[in-house]
Amino acid sequence: MTQRYFVYLSYDGTAYHGWQVQPNGISVQQVLEQKLTTLLRPTDAAGIQVTGAGRTDAGVHARLMVAHFDTDTPIDCPQTTYRLNRMLPRDIAISKIEPVAANLHARFSATSRTYHYYIHTQRNPFLRHYSYEMPYKLDFGKMNEAAQLLLKVADFGAFCKAHADVKTTLCHVTEARWTAVEGDDEGRYCFIITANRFLRNMVRAVVGTLVDVGRGRISVEEFGHIIASGSRSNAGESMPGNALFLWDIRYGNAER
Repeated sequence: MTQRYFVYLSYDGTAYHGWQVQPNGISVQQVLEQKLTTLLRPTDAAGIQVTGAGRTDAGVHARLMVAHFDTDTPIDCPQTTYRLNRMLPRDIAISKIEPVAANLHARFSATSRTYHYYIHTQRNPFLRHYSYEMPYKLDFGKMNEAAQLLLKVADFGAFCKAHADVKTTLCHVTEARWTAVEGDDEGRYCFIITANRFLRNMVRAVVGTLVDVGRGRISVEEFGHIIASGSRSNAGESMPGNALFLWDIRYGNAER
């Protein structure tokens, strides 16, 4: 009898071409599938197939990613977690594996995802891999005013990668705000955004356009016009992926 399992993991995306299997580079999904196939030795020649809750881009990190796989062989979840961690590279960590109902889907059953984007305003060599060094003075009050407009719209085509293969650009954003990193005296800030779904490159494009607001290059009103236009060419540049983290995923009322 086939059993579905959820895998909860985190990873440093620096060395990977994103989550999803790519023809021209190593991905987190590829590594996880290879190690699970080696460990569980499925009878299916295709090996263990893993489905993730999202598709982080190249260089993007995950504090929490949830994925599922199916297998005909019952497994000892704590032991499998331990053995899998021994096999995986040090930049990927499994926190737990648990059996779930067959109709639960890591991607489609998720009700929300949260991303964090980090910037720092003082040069710091220890932050360079996980935060963007901002050379300009920013007006975070204006940036937060503009960010609130994201909660009032549904179509985010202006922040979707051009020619992306998506059926709809509709998303429901429930949180979007800039906040100073608590207890940090190095001028670090974090953009927190939560939605039911995200488009490819959406968060980095939103951040880049909000930075334009903070620099005074566009007004809050113009930010609203950019959203309404639905055109990616009107929005700001995408920010680098190394400062972006998939932070949280929720299923129903449960926090994962």
